[in-house]
Amino acid sequence: MISVVDYPLIVFVFSFILFGLSAFAGDFCRRRVAALKQENRDDFSVIQGASLTLLGLLIGFTFSMTITRYDQRKNYEEAEANAIGTEYVRAGLLPATDAVKVRELLKDYLDQRVLFYGTRDESHLRQIDSTTAQLQANLWSTIQARAVAQPTPVNALAAAGMNDVLNAQGYTQAAWWNRIPLEVWVLLGAIGMGCNVLIGYGAHRTSTILFLILPLAVSVSFFLIADIDSPRGGVIRVRPQNLLSLSQSLHTP
Repeated sequence: MISVVDYPLIVFVFSFILFGLSAFAGDFCRRRVAALKQENRDDFSVIQGASLTLLGLLIGFTFSMTITRYDQRKNYEEAEANAIGTEYVRAGLLPATDAVKVRELLKDYLDQRVLFYGTRDESHLRQIDSTTAQLQANLWSTIQARAVAQPTPVNALAAAGMNDVLNAQGYTQAAWWNRIPLEVWVLLGAIGMGCNVLIGYGAHRTSTILFLILPLAVSVSFFLIADIDSPRGGVIRVRPQNLLSLSQSLHTP
């Protein structure tokens, strides 16, 4: 399902406008509703500093969560390439007819896995998923038929390798679904709004440039988090380098 956090640029624009308006809302309250008294300014500075520190920590923790998920997607891409490459070699242990069939299916399967990493179109992605599922069924049925007909250690080794191929795809899909929860974005946005209101309310005078510094900094942070967290919508994405290298080696005569 597509959501707004899949579009980092929209996250940046929306958060910048929201936080900028929050800062000016705080300034409006200071000038028109209730001005900050001088005797309360020290206590207010403590609250303001603590709030900004909390916001910085939360952004840092969220960024760390995003990096962890990005590294996980990279690791599973490498594991998937290794599993496919290993099974391609193990297919040589099968009888000649089955070996040729399995290796051709693995090449087609590898091509679909490369497309999975590169596409951004939802309809194309559904087609890739459908083709991948069909290829998985064909691969497993071929290995299963040979393992059942001749339950030898060699056939069991080939079946175990195919099981690793199928599991690797499942782990990859789970990693791509493992995103920053929407509730975290809502809480970060609420705390960011509060901090910008405090900035505007605690200012000695109205300054458009100064009021936009914190909204810009926080919005850039949100943009970076959303970009890394979005497997398809961001600029920073996992390139299937290992799968591409394997595909080149398998398709080279």
